Amino acid sequence: MRFTKWTGILVAAFLLTAPLAGYGAQTIKLGIGGAHTGDLAGYGVPALNAAKLVVEKVNASGGIHGMMVEIVQQDDQCKPELSTNAATKLIAGDIRIVMGHTCSGANKAALPLYEDKKIVSISPSATSPELTQSGRFPHFFRTIPSDDAQARLGVDFAIQALGAKKIALLHDKGDYGKGYCEFAKKFIEEGSEAKVVFFEGITPGAVDYSSAVQKIARSGADTLIFGGYYPEASKLVTAIRARGMKINFVSEDGVKTEKLLELAGKDAEGVYASSNREYGHLPITQEAVARHKEVFGTEPGQFFELAYAATQALLNAVDKAGGDQDPEAIMKALRTEYVETPVGKIRFDERGDCEGAGFAMFRVVDGKFVDQKFEAK
Repeated sequence: MRFTKWTGILVAAFLLTAPLAGYGAQTIKLGIGGAHTGDLAGYGVPALNAAKLVVEKVNASGGIHGMMVEIVQQDDQCKPELSTNAATKLIAGDIRIVMGHTCSGANKAALPLYEDKKIVSISPSATSPELTQSGRFPHFFRTIPSDDAQARLGVDFAIQALGAKKIALLHDKGDYGKGYCEFAKKFIEEGSEAKVVFFEGITPGAVDYSSAVQKIARSGADTLIFGGYYPEASKLVTAIRARGMKINFVSEDGVKTEKLLELAGKDAEGVYASSNREYGHLPITQEAVARHKEVFGTEPGQFFELAYAATQALLNAVDKAGGDQDPEAIMKALRTEYVETPVGKIRFDERGDCEGAGFAMFRVVDGKFVDQKFEAK
């Protein structure tokens, strides 16, 4: 069933761009790096689909200064070692702009290669603060806020909305998950009466995490804040429910996905996870989602709107630069030109972070993620 679903999606995506093969030098090549296969394809494929739909629309309107946009995609499965290979192939293909990569670790591996060639890239999903706050990657932008903002929301929600007093922090040892939990620990210790009673990492891909759950139970925690992705989160909540533990499960956008609901089933009920705010009321969002359903026959999935916005912003910047892919001109346009997108009206600050984007907290209720409408005090 899963094979049939993803095969259909990828075939449809290929059909969207197949006619572009003959444009040759008169094309603007858009590189797409991300998790297109593997366990985290549930993040990367929606982003790839979003780019396909934006490119379809741009080309149908005559392209950019008469040049058609051609997508060149490379799969990295969210693995740093594959990401460097994907980036190398995109660079060898004379790519000057990239939408991606999906995961923070994959971006951290690819970005030094892009920086060396002054390639401008935008990620819809990489949240590690280091990517924009270290100053190492001036050509990198993103449409999603960073982990420090997401961790702040998670801590505020746990303490203010759930009344958490004893908090366990568990992460997957990766750049994304560990960074999220480190920020959460900092915020808890600096400005609250709550206490961190457990801080540890797990190894992704394990059969189960019953030993970690047992340690958390012994810690006396009333709330678990988890940093990582849905494959591990689904096993954790299943183990927690099996023990009959009465503990809040709070996480981030690596968990707020339909894949968690598929893997954990009824055990996902009550899980809290932050993600980008919902913009379903916007006509542009409704149009993008409807087109996705028409072309791919499925709901868009996690990071679709943010990837759609990232692709729009990147191609708009190329347009404002006169079709020239000069990196300085593109970056100037990204920072000065507002773009109407499925996540609102956006542009980027000097660090490359998106102005106008933000997180909300969701809870699984009757098998669906429901916005909790939480505002921190």
